[in-house]
Amino acid sequence: MYKGFSASLLMDVRLAPEEKRGLQVYVLEKDVTTPQPIQQGLPGQPNGIVSSASQTQGSAPDEKAKAPPAYVAPAEKPALDAGNGIFYDFNCGARILLPQRQEGKWRITLRDLDTANILFLNENTGAFISSAKRYFVRFGLEVVDISATGEETLVFQHEYDARDRDVVIQLPVGTLGDTLAWFPYVSRFAKQHGARVTCLLSGLILPLLKDAYPNLRLMTPEEARKEGVCEKAYAIYCIGLFFDDVECIQQPTDFRFVGLHRTAAYILGVPPDEEAARLTLEDESRPIPEPYVCIAVQASTQCKYWNNPTGWSEVISFLKGKGYRVICIDQKPVHGAGIMWNHIPHGVEDQTGNRPLSERARWLRHAAAFIGTSSGLAWLAWAAGTQVVLISGFTHPNNEFSTPYRVINWHTCNSCWNDVRVRFDHHNFLWCPRHENTPRQFECSRLITGAQVINEVKKIVGA
Repeated sequence: MYKGFSASLLMDVRLAPEEKRGLQVYVLEKDVTTPQPIQQGLPGQPNGIVSSASQTQGSAPDEKAKAPPAYVAPAEKPALDAGNGIFYDFNCGARILLPQRQEGKWRITLRDLDTANILFLNENTGAFISSAKRYFVRFGLEVVDISATGEETLVFQHEYDARDRDVVIQLPVGTLGDTLAWFPYVSRFAKQHGARVTCLLSGLILPLLKDAYPNLRLMTPEEARKEGVCEKAYAIYCIGLFFDDVECIQQPTDFRFVGLHRTAAYILGVPPDEEAARLTLEDESRPIPEPYVCIAVQASTQCKYWNNPTGWSEVISFLKGKGYRVICIDQKPVHGAGIMWNHIPHGVEDQTGNRPLSERARWLRHAAAFIGTSSGLAWLAWAAGTQVVLISGFTHPNNEFSTPYRVINWHTCNSCWNDVRVRFDHHNFLWCPRHENTPRQFECSRLITGAQVINEVKKIVGA
């Protein structure tokens, strides 16, 4: 019996199916750039590859642990020197490099310190080991040197502790709402762990957040590549919407269950309570003296639009009748694809165009309300402290931040975005997974009436 292990835990590890162990293991022939599959199993197991949970049994593993393609990858070799030729880090999962040896062998044990489970146990003569789980786990690592005569010596033991360590958290560029939704959880991680966190994000959004979060270092992926930030990190985490992550490699639970913003909390292992991002604006002045309401009508696909044919005109007429100017702050006055094109509504004041996000945030900061769909500008409005009337049928209300003015028609088909049985198609502008090419297409928002939205607006501006 191995020292320090209970019989029951060791038996569980030995008998667990190989594809369930959650680790990738490679033998090193010469160096870390040419890993080969180990040809020996755990003690008591038949020889074979210990595969990632995302692989089928017996298939060849990936060459190394990689960040998803949208992110800056860690260095091939783990960043931290543990002595005895052993290197380790927690960059896109726990990674341990054990040097090749001619005599004796290594025993590597990987634990989840919070669940008290042994995740992996293996003896080898040199290996590169990478956990399949890439989200936050408080890992414990242990390496034992077993001499040719069978003498055992503990040569390395480490429990995950990010305090005063360099941690990189990556947010994909190209999306406004996702970044604003996830960013507060990045700050929460830094505070919870006392880590030196560098967050990689879009250079267009960075100026809005930088001064509001002095505890974080913000930079673009391009800057991170130049400085080699990810090559020196203690830990790296990648936040995203992983639609096809059936085995929950990148996320502990499917984001469609927990909501767009809260998925970041689960990936980072912090409390999921929602919190609006903090913004700093160079110009906080009111853009116009009269009372006004901001709207945004455009979206990346047609299912995200408010597809009621008269809805916007009814709302705009109501607001103007109440003495409000109606300002459209979309980026584009016209957007669409193929035969479907959407124009901003008649009667609004056009503030569209490729303008800085800080300018749109300034408009939102002083608006009586923002009315829009489940889009990035809705998240910006929430961050700006504006009361948000959010119109969406294709998402479940749990998908976005909580607002008392959420508009959805439960009598229609709804919430397909949060249905794990259907896969969102980014390339199909007319995506409607349940009713495409039928009279019911887009009924989720088409049957949200102008009257229903106006009823919510009245709660803000009065009847």
